Amino acid sequence: MEKRRIAILGSTGSIGRQALDVIRQHRDLFEVELLTANNSSDLLISQAIEFDANSVVICNEEKYREVEDALRPHYIKVFAGMQSVCDLAGGDNIDIVLTSMVGFSGLSSTVAAIKAGKTIALANKETLVAAGKIVMDLAARNNARILPVDSEHSAIFQCLMGSAGADISRIHLTASGGPFRTWDKDRIASATCAQALKHPKWSMGSKITVDSATMMNKGLEIIEARWLFGTPGDKIKVVVHPESIIHSMVEYADGAVIAQMGHPDMREAIQFAFSYPFRLPLNNRKLDFAQLGSLSFFEPDRELFPAIGIAYEALEKGGNMPCIMNAANEAAVAAFLKDSIGFYDITDIVQECMSGADFVAEPDLETIFSTDKRTFAKAAELARKKAASRTFNKNN
Repeated sequence: MEKRRIAILGSTGSIGRQALDVIRQHRDLFEVELLTANNSSDLLISQAIEFDANSVVICNEEKYREVEDALRPHYIKVFAGMQSVCDLAGGDNIDIVLTSMVGFSGLSSTVAAIKAGKTIALANKETLVAAGKIVMDLAARNNARILPVDSEHSAIFQCLMGSAGADISRIHLTASGGPFRTWDKDRIASATCAQALKHPKWSMGSKITVDSATMMNKGLEIIEARWLFGTPGDKIKVVVHPESIIHSMVEYADGAVIAQMGHPDMREAIQFAFSYPFRLPLNNRKLDFAQLGSLSFFEPDRELFPAIGIAYEALEKGGNMPCIMNAANEAAVAAFLKDSIGFYDITDIVQECMSGADFVAEPDLETIFSTDKRTFAKAAELARKKAASRTFNKNN
């Protein structure tokens, strides 16, 4: 395996930090060319120095001087702004682009890397949720390989590797069930942000952790799986698996089910995307089947967690509806993270935005960007109204 040059878009986030740990274990095989961050300048500086990055981008332009002053003695080139991320991600000095920026913000840089024909290690599920057909068509035209980094989609990808050409009966996406799996509806309705952020199995960023609590994360993954694997929504099922040992399963026409298993650790999926088709040693916790005990599986409760049904509805509608769903969810989760709205207000806002949306059946990329901007603003306004009503009710 020849040395591979890596760009990490979102290096200071949870996925980015774990990706650097993978590279730290294989410095002879992976080389850091580009690191980007939004605001975390101190961490970006330390990462760039440790891995001797060729270039970095700090998206918050107000922090450019701080980063540039710190990295000038190390001869590391410093840039600012999202356009710089897009420009550098397609550079000739990069083989693999890990897209781990949070939310819709990762779309433009992913598109830029795809247009340059790069291999994409995709950790930003919102890219395919918002613009799945556009992105996959663009990848095909530019011979850009897309390798999944989400643990569930990496699992599906690995399960498919051993049965090329076989008829798929169903994809089973596993879900931990989040922190509220055993709660009743009244208790969930009063859940706080702090409670939602206490995931029982995975260590993730705040946005994706809240998405896991609402199970919108699984809804996003349904749509992502549809585009990654060319599988219609009615062949993608969700099963709650609290132990989070089986990351997903593929069921074939003959009834055989192939599962990919491992402890909850994103580094395995990241490393496989970096090293594909090779497998490398990884210093992580290995499964001890004698110690596992039983594994359990349940149907998700769509009344308690309506996000799953919302996602199927958006996928069936198609067009720009998944983009509308995603944008509304991003705005609502941002409000919930400030403790300004209630837990079920998140999916209520998403449903309201979808029901009153300007639907476009065949959107282009420009339409996707305008849909996201317009929907985010509408959802943020709905969140403000709910927050004001909540405050009024508390005070009266």
